[in-house]
Amino acid sequence: MKKAGLKKIYWILIVEDDEGLNQGIALALREEGIAFHSAYTLAQAREIWEKEAVDLVILDVNLPDGSGYDLLRQIRKGSEKPVLMLTANDLETDEVTGFSLGADDYITKPFSLMALRARVERTRKRMSDSAAAVDYQDERYQFRFQEMVFMADGVEVVLSKTDQKLLRLFTANPGQILSRNRLVDAVWTDGAEYVDENALSVAVNRLRHKLEGKEKTCPIQTVYGLGYVWGRKNV
Repeated sequence: MKKAGLKKIYWILIVEDDEGLNQGIALALREEGIAFHSAYTLAQAREIWEKEAVDLVILDVNLPDGSGYDLLRQIRKGSEKPVLMLTANDLETDEVTGFSLGADDYITKPFSLMALRARVERTRKRMSDSAAAVDYQDERYQFRFQEMVFMADGVEVVLSKTDQKLLRLFTANPGQILSRNRLVDAVWTDGAEYVDENALSVAVNRLRHKLEGKEKTCPIQTVYGLGYVWGRKNV
C-alpha cells in the first residue's frame, strides 16, 4: 500500500467570485499531485494565503470586496510564488498594472480552460527551471531562492527583493562579466530607463556587505569599465 504524504502536494489558490468558473478551473487543472484552495472574495483569499500552503495563485482582478491587485501587492511583499491574473477588462493599462506589480502571466476573460491550463503548466515549468538554475552552494554560501533562505559562513542573512534579483543573476553566471546595463534591466524591469546610474552601485555594494560573512570578503568583483562578476563556482 502506498503511504500517504510521501509526495509533495502542489497547492493552487483559485481566487474567482464566479463559483462555476472557480470550480471549472479546478476541474480543468486537476491531476495527481495538485490540490486546490478556492476563494470567492478578497478576504477569503487573504486568509488562505496567510494560513495555508500555496504554490501558485490564479487571481481575478475584480472581486466583490476589492481588487485582486491588492492581494498581489501583499503577496509580492514577501514571496515570489507565481501569480496568474484573470480579468474581464481587455485593456492594456490593466495588463501593464498587473505586470508592474509582479504578476507572472495575464489572461483575459472569456478564455478557454485549455488555454489556462497551458499557461499554468508553462508557469510551473518556468519556475521549476528557474529554481534549479539558481540554487547555489559552495564552501561558504548556500542560497535557496524558492525558500528565500540565504546562508553566508553558516549564518542566515536577510536579502531584499533587489538583493535576491542581483544574486540570482550573479550565481547563475559564475565567472561571467555582467554589464551594468544587463543588471539594471534584470533588476528594475519596470522603468529601468529612469533608474539613477548610481542605484546599481549602491545595490551591489549593499549586497556585498551582506555577504561578507566571517571572512569579510565577497565574491562579487568589479570589472572596471565593463560591469561585475561573481568569482566563485557552484559545487
